[in-house]
Amino acid sequence: MTLENLITKDELRSLTDAYASLGDDKRISEQMALFTPDATYQVYMNGSLVANIAGTENLEKEFNGHASQVKTYFTLNGQHVVTIAENTATGTSFSQIKMIRESEGKHNITDYSVKYDDTYVRQNGKWLIKDRTGYFVIVEARALNL
Repeated sequence: MTLENLITKDELRSLTDAYASLGDDKRISEQMALFTPDATYQVYMNGSLVANIAGTENLEKEFNGHASQVKTYFTLNGQHVVTIAENTATGTSFSQIKMIRESEGKHNITDYSVKYDDTYVRQNGKWLIKDRTGYFVIVEARALNL
């Protein structure tokens, strides 16, 4: 493995970590800067496609709508495996996401175990997410005692 590949892998890991951190902080407009303008984002739950969004303008609207319903996000990123080919790369990453929502004065937490398949491109010296597919493999919801 070359030094260049190690640097690229670190940059790509930083990109996926920034995606999670900005999302947790609900800094959606900043999060959109991590995508190409024509990016696609798909979500599968229980094997069914539940979201298919194209373009950062549409992504921002969708993410803001979702964030308005969530009181707190908390994301932990795990493995991140990438394959690099010059100015493009593909990657698979795993995340644990917790979302707290309030309903009728009660707090509910949903735990998501997610596998992301990504396509990345390097544009103007910066890695961006071109395509992201999230597979929500395990979803568990329960009341949260605060």
